[in-house]
Amino acid sequence: MGRTYFVAGTDTEVGKTFVSAALLTAAEDAGLQTAAVKPVASGCERTEEGLRNEDALLLQEAMTLELPYQQVNPFALEPAIAPHIAAIEAGKQLSSARMAGVCRGVMAAGADLVLIEGAGGWRTPLGPRAFLSQLPRELNTPVILVVGMQLGCINHALLTAEAIRRDGLPLAGWVANFTRVGMERAEENLATLEALLPAALLGVVPHCEARDYRDAAQYLDIRPLLST
Repeated sequence: MGRTYFVAGTDTEVGKTFVSAALLTAAEDAGLQTAAVKPVASGCERTEEGLRNEDALLLQEAMTLELPYQQVNPFALEPAIAPHIAAIEAGKQLSSARMAGVCRGVMAAGADLVLIEGAGGWRTPLGPRAFLSQLPRELNTPVILVVGMQLGCINHALLTAEAIRRDGLPLAGWVANFTRVGMERAEENLATLEALLPAALLGVVPHCEARDYRDAAQYLDIRPLLST
């Protein structure tokens, strides 16, 4: 069985899927077989095949293994709102145990690298007293943190890293992702994060209007993920 990592973000809309797809591409470029799971996704569109999520489809495109959509995204929710609220409206119950079962199936499919992408931030609720962070705990997977480089990112990154460690999981690495152009004191913020985050910096992804995850892969170094 290959290596599995849970990809978390400092917030929603920080580029978790984009960075995950770039990591998958970098792994493929290194000759590795890859797979990914987006256990729960809200903001899905109705298609002839059923509900489909743009992020899950991107992961499905970027990975090398061919897996059915339902295995990549077992919980697909239509409204683009918090997953636990979308699930209530759809009359569904989100289950970290069921998600873990699907993830274990993908983990056993033969890929060298498996990425499990979260939704929102680390403490995204699944229901009363249930959080998505329980999934990587149940699977005992190290975490990759995607930091959206913007004002406030240092606080968000340090608090998230603290929560990850408090939950008993190692922070395997982090990626600085510039989702916007013209961040004030970008280099200084990046240097502060490098000094304070207790994990390897896997790469700095610059802002680009035509964001292509295949191009972003060149800015990533996955060697720390393969050597731990």
